[in-house]
Amino acid sequence: MRSDTNTDVRGRASFLLIACERSGQYRPKKHNLVRACTGSRKYGCSFKLRAKLVSGGDGWMVKLICGIHNHEMAKSLVGHPYASRLTKDEKNVVVDMTKSMVKPRNILLTLKEHDNNNYTTIKQIYNTKHAYRSSIRGSNTEMQQLMMLLDRDQYIQWHRVKDDNVLRDLFWSHPNAIKLTNSCNLVFLIDSTYKTNRYKLPLLDIVGVTPTGMTFSAVLLTWKENVLIMLFGL
Repeated sequence: MRSDTNTDVRGRASFLLIACERSGQYRPKKHNLVRACTGSRKYGCSFKLRAKLVSGGDGWMVKLICGIHNHEMAKSLVGHPYASRLTKDEKNVVVDMTKSMVKPRNILLTLKEHDNNNYTTIKQIYNTKHAYRSSIRGSNTEMQQLMMLLDRDQYIQWHRVKDDNVLRDLFWSHPNAIKLTNSCNLVFLIDSTYKTNRYKLPLLDIVGVTPTGMTFSAVLLTWKENVLIMLFGL
């Protein structure tokens, strides 16, 4: 819960204050935000231990402040933050498998097959993947990273901005998809996920069908206002 180290400064001493992981109360970041779909580990548990370094550094003296829990003991360590944390080697495995486009559930299955005492959950896998992608992006925002990747991989792209810093409309397509669109232009499937994605923007996906029954992504389009794009003739 809290600790300090003696640094030869007056008033500072080495000590550890150990508390139950369910101590305290949940404090939302925004007090006016009510989310009924989430829970909290905090249960106001008052269990506490205080450990103080003995003079001379020969050991520790532990004092029991409160030895009562106000909740039942956990039957399993699954889901506990400390027990389910990933080691450095396991994080490297997650990063390598993420580069190989392995699904998170398969990454978790691989970790548990190598260690029977692994208590990692799928949440830790997603957190590690997010940290890795954030490290690649650096100081760029997600939209800046997307625009950079579109330019790097030479995608056919078009966009419009509002107020010089707000992206309003974005359209992109892979050069090979353009060739397939011109060659296989008999059947197209159009799917629009209207404001159901992370950014609450309409996303239009146009999928083409080849003569052999295979599909390919022809066009992706997201917009904030009514936009009409002529697909044929690209």
